Amino acid sequence: MSIKIGVPSKGRLMEKTFDWFAKRGITLGRAGSDREYSGFVDGIDGVELVLLSAGEIPRELRAGRIHLGVTGTDLVREKLGQWDQVVEELEPLGFGQADLVLAVPQAWVDVNTLDDLDAAAAAFRSVHGFRLRIATKYHRLCREFLRENGVADYQLVDSQGATEGTVKNETAEAIADITSTGDTLRANHLKTLEDGLILRSEATLYRARRADICDPDRKTLGELIERLGVA
Repeated sequence: MSIKIGVPSKGRLMEKTFDWFAKRGITLGRAGSDREYSGFVDGIDGVELVLLSAGEIPRELRAGRIHLGVTGTDLVREKLGQWDQVVEELEPLGFGQADLVLAVPQAWVDVNTLDDLDAAAAAFRSVHGFRLRIATKYHRLCREFLRENGVADYQLVDSQGATEGTVKNETAEAIADITSTGDTLRANHLKTLEDGLILRSEATLYRARRADICDPDRKTLGELIERLGVA
């Protein structure tokens, strides 16, 4: 057996995660070519690197197939119901920051808050005969946010691609999506509602609460967590 760490398999998230561990004396690396999903760990014995997509890591933590995982706050809270009973948040890593926001067309000059959106949604349904559509891949987070803020007359439309383009393409009237700078929203003539921040997200180190672990591995995990300074 060994302690398994799940890390994003490509891009800046992988590189910055490798850098974060390296600064703490643990070297992570990809084994072989960029097309291979195996890796290595130097600096501590009994630890194995598992390279996964960021979206797979919450699922693997929930299943207990990995003991630690680095992924975005947004993905954990979207994919894991009662997330804090499934994983323990050990440390925000200081990179991968982005905001999950609710955005509407800039042309909606009278819609700047959630209360405005609620009124606009009711008016939209009376005119068009169907509910205002909000395109998102964050159904759980969006639904909870709108319910808490009293917005009711809407429907969520699944979007796994370029969510910002759905308004222009007339498949949705508003969106809920991740943004880091807001540039893509502005380029698509969208604006964030003044009180439309759903979640601030960043890359975070999580521990699975339900992973099977034997005594030697428990000792290794404790040593690793102490070495990383997140105990």
